[in-house]
Amino acid sequence: MKTIAILGIITGVFIILFWVAFFTVGLAPENPPPCYFAYEHAFPLPDILLALLLIASGSLVLNGKPLGKTLSLVAAGALIFLGLLDFSFNIQNGIYASSVMDLILNAFINAWCVAFGLAIIWCGRQAINSR
Repeated sequence: MKTIAILGIITGVFIILFWVAFFTVGLAPENPPPCYFAYEHAFPLPDILLALLLIASGSLVLNGKPLGKTLSLVAAGALIFLGLLDFSFNIQNGIYASSVMDLILNAFINAWCVAFGLAIIWCGRQAINSR
């Protein structure tokens, strides 16, 4: 669980950095669909909450606090939901096809959210079963 905890903290930090970059540098596709900004602007609050949850759960796990494992499972569900929701939006609105950079960035983020969420669940299950 230590590796998962560290990756959770790093993921939480990167989520925060993504939103800082989104609002300062601009990470939108060159020709976004009309609904793009309304969709994206719905995410900062839940994403920041998820980021704080990942950072808190990772810190608690590293400090040997049982609550960390429970919170990490909550974060796992949120990550999987986020990854699948973004994947669905991106497929339906042609975001992956807008440029190679958008494909690489968005596909990586979506795949990371789903895969890391599943990894948290798998490792959490292993930790619970090994007691």
